[in-house]
Amino acid sequence: MKYFFLSEGWTVSRVWASDGLWQITAWRRQPDIQRLNICLMENNELLWLYRVEEAVLTVEVKPTTPALATNTIGQVVLKRLMTAEQVIERLGTAEAKCQLQNIQSVAQ
Repeated sequence: MKYFFLSEGWTVSRVWASDGLWQITAWRRQPDIQRLNICLMENNELLWLYRVEEAVLTVEVKPTTPALATNTIGQVVLKRLMTAEQVIERLGTAEAKCQLQNIQSVAQ
């Protein structure tokens, strides 16, 4: 598995594998990309941890709201995805939070 952090208000757009842009018809499925319930707080901004399958090499991300799109770069390509060891190291040096949204909504 590989990982990356993504700011709140951004989403995954296009994905590349070793043979180029991810082709749903060739792979017969979407790439496995999951947002985990772990985030970092950095400069008053939430950075969510995402997990992607090993076949993914590059991920393009973009803002989800028009307000963010006008105040930031239109899209960003993440070429250096992190290993589990790099994520653990980063979490150890940052203010990490665990979001328990699913548990809280079930309890209510």
